[in-house]
Amino acid sequence: MQDTATYRQYRKVLLAQYPDKSEMGWPTYLICDDPEGEFAIVGEVKGGHPKGEFRQRLQAILDGAA
Repeated sequence: MQDTATYRQYRKVLLAQYPDKSEMGWPTYLICDDPEGEFAIVGEVKGGHPKGEFRQRLQAILDGAA
């Protein structure tokens, strides 16, 4: 949300998951397919994690989406 151009581009994805942004952690990474079109959110990683743990959580989402 710090880069306003990127925020505007993907705002619809963020608001689909967090309409009022109240439950959103910092940082929040939303993983979705086709973010430019008819997207579906396949997972998220919320909060700060050590690099290895972040990668493991992200890989688990990607493995589950495949």
